[in-house]
Amino acid sequence: MNALEDVGAPADSGRRPPAGSGERPLADSAGRPPADAGRRPPVDAEARLGDAAGRRGDAAGRRPADSGEPPPADAAGRRLEIPQGGPLDGAGLPGGARTAREACAHLHIADSPARLRAEPAPHPLPEGPVPREELDRLRRLYRTVPNYAAMRDHLRRTRLLALCGEPGTGRAWTGLALLAELSELTGGGVSRLGPGILHGAPGVEKTERGHGYLLELPAEYAEYAVHTEHAAHTERAAHTAHTAHTGLAAELLLDRLRAHFAEREAFCVVLVAGGPAADRLLRGRRHAVPYEPPAAADVLDRHLVELLADGPAGLLETARAAAVRPELAEALGLDEPRPGEAARLAGHLAAYAEGGLSEERLLEHCRSFAPDQAREWFLAAGRPGDLPAALPVLRAAALRIALAVFNGAAHSLMAEAAELLTWELAVTLDPQYAPGRPLFDHRSGASLAMARAVHGDGVEDLGDASVPVRAVWFAGRRLALAVLHESWDAHHNLRGPMARWLRALCDDPRPQVWVRAAVAAGALCARDYLYGLVELALPLARTDSPVQRMAAATALAEASRAAEVRPAVHGLLRDWARGDDERERETAALAHGYGLAAGSVVASLEELGRIACADDGRTTSYSALRLLAGTEPETVLAALTHWLRDTRRPRRDLALLTVLRAVTTRTSHLWGLCEVPELAPYAAWPLATALLAARPGCAPRLAELLRAALTWARSAGAAEDALVGWIRRAAGDERQLAVLCGFLPRLAQDGDEPIDAGAATRIREVLEAL
Repeated sequence: MNALEDVGAPADSGRRPPAGSGERPLADSAGRPPADAGRRPPVDAEARLGDAAGRRGDAAGRRPADSGEPPPADAAGRRLEIPQGGPLDGAGLPGGARTAREACAHLHIADSPARLRAEPAPHPLPEGPVPREELDRLRRLYRTVPNYAAMRDHLRRTRLLALCGEPGTGRAWTGLALLAELSELTGGGVSRLGPGILHGAPGVEKTERGHGYLLELPAEYAEYAVHTEHAAHTERAAHTAHTAHTGLAAELLLDRLRAHFAEREAFCVVLVAGGPAADRLLRGRRHAVPYEPPAAADVLDRHLVELLADGPAGLLETARAAAVRPELAEALGLDEPRPGEAARLAGHLAAYAEGGLSEERLLEHCRSFAPDQAREWFLAAGRPGDLPAALPVLRAAALRIALAVFNGAAHSLMAEAAELLTWELAVTLDPQYAPGRPLFDHRSGASLAMARAVHGDGVEDLGDASVPVRAVWFAGRRLALAVLHESWDAHHNLRGPMARWLRALCDDPRPQVWVRAAVAAGALCARDYLYGLVELALPLARTDSPVQRMAAATALAEASRAAEVRPAVHGLLRDWARGDDERERETAALAHGYGLAAGSVVASLEELGRIACADDGRTTSYSALRLLAGTEPETVLAALTHWLRDTRRPRRDLALLTVLRAVTTRTSHLWGLCEVPELAPYAAWPLATALLAARPGCAPRLAELLRAALTWARSAGAAEDALVGWIRRAAGDERQLAVLCGFLPRLAQDGDEPIDAGAATRIREVLEAL
């Protein structure tokens, strides 16, 4: 057996430093390191490190790396080299850690509803006169909104007022309150009108003098009225405009309504949902005013007082105390409930206080608020039929889905993803027409309001630095997951365009894009593995794009969080690892780097050890290194040490390459799908230094592995280069230097005995630079 095959044979086992050479001993006769081994490097450390590298090349029997001549071939095989970069060839590494952490945080909610329940669609408000009992209740419970007096004066003067706001914000109650106040002065009543009057249905002619009328403008009608002028060049759009009687712009429609009600000395409040139509009406400043809802806390308390007024003493305080409990706010998952939701919550709290609802049932009801909002959004999106009428509604749906994937990301990334999804949805609905993009769209704030989203200052991590961005996120932590599940579970025809969209995003080299798309794809695969495997995972894994293969591995690892899906994912990866397809084998190795698909870190390491036999170590060592940066570094170090003693060279090489990567790879490049908060303060450090600082117990194993890499001829040259670079990098950082100076004496000591003289010589030449 030659020296390379003998795992215990050092590279220069017989070499000793010449007598009188003046070299300091690495350890004294008792095995202790010299007293000055931990001192800081002098000012000229950089020059001396360069000299040490040159001497190291001669001592190892080869020329320095920068000499321009190739090193001599190893007597029994090629030497190992430090792997450069990762499987993505350097693309997409910086910023992945922060992105993965945010993506997982927004989509991992343990107590979210397992499946959406089939529930009847909400009924529209009844048409006709509003009962007096309802108006009396409104007077008792209504909370005056900001600018109420200005809205009342506008309605009295012009006879028509358009309230622009989102459903559920209390705009209907405000409209009824305004109409009730004015019609009471004229002795009239209050009625609701149906949308049929917009298409010539009978009813508007029966307007009574002095009465007040509430009309809700359907979203599809308002949006179509705005966009008809853009689509009128198509024959089909023109025909639709004629038959639907919606060729008039929204302003002209309101002009006609205002003239009608002014002629009859009646009043009309029109409710307009947020979007392009509302934005255009607000810019016109003739009929519309923006609606600002009342504070949810005030609405909630007023309804609690109403519901519990006749109950025993103490019930109201019980309900109020339950309303401010942190677990209830966590179950709601909304930054602030809307007035309609506050009224609904008051009913649940009153039932809880009276003993009719258990605490667990109360929290279950609260968890349904976000899914109910998502269900309402998509029910509204499904009404329009042809493309011109549907396009604005499709754009709103795409915005909400894109925000579910890019929650917390830069607004520009989310907006571009939303436009790409709009195109997919539009060509699915009507393949004959490719939709364009409005160049001068309405205000982004109006779009975000439709999705219950807010924007603010944020940062995006780029590895070496962070850059400021205008970030956007849902106003509630449960909305992202609710939107993603509702779109995937309840609307089957949405799956095709969503899958194509996610696959395209997974080919973007920016981790701020592909990581979020991959995590979302994994969450959807867990919902329906049979569909997700064929439409998401397999197409990504079988491409030539390394980013998409990494995205496939990430999606499969994310999907395996679900216990019912994990065996299927593990079986798939096992078949890929034993197959002949190099792309599938690489994807399997990458997936095991997250430590999830096989059920444990130990099982993932075993799979990587098997794949190493058909791998040159580049991919498997990267995945092993990612596991080392995960939640169980001690387990990984034990496995690497065990592989060193394995008789199979691929496993020994895997251990050596992994430890070489550990001293050369930045920790932030090794993000996983599980939180490792102890490494966060050291994200910019090499992983080996970060582990020594965060987990001092890893030092003995790490020292043993690095000593082996320095000792064996197959890896000695690469290990020396890695060690010099490691020390040089630490020399520029006080904190890193302190950690490294505490570790190097351990590296120079093998238990109670000095290490082999050959390895000692190599380490000494590096340490002399200090």
